[in-house]
This record gives sequence, structure tokens and C-alpha cells, in this order.
Amino acid sequence: MELIAPPDISFESAIALTETFISKIETIEEKDQEKIVTALAKSENGSRGFFVTYLTDNNPQVDKPSTAIIKGLKTSPEIVSELLVKNVAMSTAMKITHHRKNSREMTQKSERVTQRSQKIIHLLQLPEIEQKITEMQQTIINNEGSYQKFLDRWGYDNEQKQAIYQALNNIN
Repeated sequence: MELIAPPDISFESAIALTETFISKIETIEEKDQEKIVTALAKSENGSRGFFVTYLTDNNPQVDKPSTAIIKGLKTSPEIVSELLVKNVAMSTAMKITHHRKNSREMTQKSERVTQRSQKIIHLLQLPEIEQKITEMQQTIINNEGSYQKFLDRWGYDNEQKQAIYQALNNIN
């Protein structure tokens, strides 16, 4: 069975494709992994579906992204950079929310998404990511900037914003 991501893939289809991809990842050749991820990364829906599934999956293989997956993600630096920085922000903020609600399991899941996002960012080494990290951190410091609408939309408080700043700072 060949996994194909059409250019106009829906968010839901990207999730389903990524679920299948992860379930078969150990049997998919590197060149095919790269092709699948490249196709998904080309669109906003494909990238969003890939990350929402890949970063939350329980398969331990996800903790060790292959060179092929990293190469595939590098083909769409703008889309991938934006989503990864936002994933670090959202999962970091949600970790605090879950901790406040004494939900240990959800706190751990959010922490895992943060760590996976940070790892992929580190492996990608994209200048676009560095720029977006700087923009997010400057928005947090100045309470205005290119990510203000994003931060306001999710209603993050000062503790969450400081945690986001730190999580982005801890990528190396």
C-alpha cells in the first residue's frame, strides 16, 4: 500500500495518513518516508495534520525522527517553522493548565509534545525557526508583536508566557 498525500489534502485526511504512516514506519524505506513527509509538509493542512498526530502518538519511534523525516520537513521551512514554534508554545502552556487541574497524565502528554517539538526544531536547524522563536520571545517581552494575536487568542497568562519563553530558549 502506497501512502499518498495530495496537494489539497484536508486536515482530517492528513491526520489519517500520518496515523497510517506511523503505524507502518518501521517498514517504510527512508526514501519513501521522505516522500510522504515532503508531500504532507507542502500544505498547511498537511503539516498541521502531520504534527498533531506525530507529536502526540504513543509509538516510541516518534521520539527518534529519521533523517528522511527531517529532510521532508525541511522542504517547507516557512510552514514547518511556524507550526513547530506554535506547538512548543501551545504544549508548554497546556502543561501548566493541566498541572493546575492536577491532571498528571495530561501534563505528561503536553510535556512530551514540547520535548518532541524541541527535538525536531533542533534537528532541523532552520533559520526560519530561529526568526520565529525570536519573534515569539519578543512578543512575550514587549506584550506586542507578530505573535500577539496568537497569544491573546489562547488567553495565555504571564506564567504560561514565561514558560513558553523558557521552552523556546531551551532549544539548542
